[in-house]
Amino acid sequence: MSTRTLTREARVHNPAGVGCRFRHALSSEGLSLIAEIKRRSPSRGALREDADARALAVEYQRGGASCLSVLTDSQLFGGSSQDLRDACDASDLPVLRKDFLTTHVHVHETHQMGADAMLVIVEDMESTKLRPLQELALTLGIDVLTEVRTEAELDLAVGQGAYMIAVNQRDDPKNSHPTVDYNKALRIAGMFDQLPPGIIKVAASGIGVPDGTPLADIAAAGYDAALVGEALVTASNPAGAIRNLLRS
Repeated sequence: MSTRTLTREARVHNPAGVGCRFRHALSSEGLSLIAEIKRRSPSRGALREDADARALAVEYQRGGASCLSVLTDSQLFGGSSQDLRDACDASDLPVLRKDFLTTHVHVHETHQMGADAMLVIVEDMESTKLRPLQELALTLGIDVLTEVRTEAELDLAVGQGAYMIAVNQRDDPKNSHPTVDYNKALRIAGMFDQLPPGIIKVAASGIGVPDGTPLADIAAAGYDAALVGEALVTASNPAGAIRNLLRS
């Protein structure tokens, strides 16, 4: 991406006055942790089928998480819109709706659920629709976390005005047999110096699990936050698991 393009797009990378809770929570000094609530995944199957969203939200906040991530898709993740509402009610933390969201209807649904932010995946959308969807979300006070999986997608996301970008280390979260590149987030971090100032950078997937990407490496690479799911939802003591991760 050219310097001229970056300069032209810079104004959209710090939207002000709307949807601030999630973004501000990740802007504090040090690495923030986004703790995820889900009962199963396409790749691992059942993780914690009896998970109580309200109880997990309380545990995650007690452990020191900065934000929550909630899956509301029932078929893929065993979630529901009530899980998100319960998480919002049970804690003071900003909540991300982390589903496969691609339409304006999804934006309005997310708003009605009371989420502070929503996930948008670059691979799932036509590039020309990324900016209009984000603009609609922002008018409703919803932050948008834009997920990328490749260097090319990162470039595209920035060009479309993304101001919070998550690097997903899985090749395809919908795949029942996905692969995880534990070095992807660290490798893509080399492009950060080319990004406009103020973009929030999040690393996701393969963090906190055995032989996964160390949280300390994520912090050293310049990320503002890490999104951790499986390692927390399967932990016998989720609050303690978060404390251990943040100390590592």
